[in-house]
Amino acid sequence: MAHTEHLTVGGSSMPVYVDAPASPGPHPGVVVTHHRGALDDFTRKFVEDLAAAGYIAAAPLFYHRRPDGEDTMQSMAALNDRELIADIGATADYLRGRADQRDGALGIVGHCMGGRCAFLGASTNDAFTSCGIFYGGNIFKPWGEGNPAPITRVGAIGCPVIGFFGNEDENPSPEDVAKIDAAMTENGIDHTFHAYDGAGHAFQNFLGPNYREEQSKDAQEKLLAFFKQTLAPVA
Repeated sequence: MAHTEHLTVGGSSMPVYVDAPASPGPHPGVVVTHHRGALDDFTRKFVEDLAAAGYIAAAPLFYHRRPDGEDTMQSMAALNDRELIADIGATADYLRGRADQRDGALGIVGHCMGGRCAFLGASTNDAFTSCGIFYGGNIFKPWGEGNPAPITRVGAIGCPVIGFFGNEDENPSPEDVAKIDAAMTENGIDHTFHAYDGAGHAFQNFLGPNYREEQSKDAQEKLLAFFKQTLAPVA
């Protein structure tokens, strides 16, 4: 049953929305890195849908160091890559520590800023064996003083990557996607990107005006097929 765990990271209590299959497993785990809207109805349903498909899914709240009720634009602007790496690592450790988690089968996936965080997590934590990126923007920009931009870490990604993008998006633009694609190719990263006509940013978010049902459904089917190949859930 879906519920909220609390993990301590850097002295702060971090809520994590978790759901798991009903069967005992062991099951693959997936860290879900949220978009600007945080653990809203969209993120929670995404977690629940992964659980229904055979994965233990856990979405940490990256804003746990910020004041309650703060506008999410302010919360996002205050994020620091060093802290995000710690949050992702703590969530990965939580999943790996569960009795129903299958050893060596751990994915990470996220939307929007969460797509950026999935890239960041896959490039800084070798526990991940699969990575999904939905229209991750700002991959060329560091968050927090003294941090490198995520794109500079591309060569450290140690798992296959699948990416989903809208051709009408501006962040990442098709030109940005081409640069990310080229950087992964240059560094020998196993990756497959899908770009959709008639879709812009946040095309999978059914809460917003950019939602595109057809493209969203196709992307979700491709993601689950990719996870089945790279994480092999129990039938």
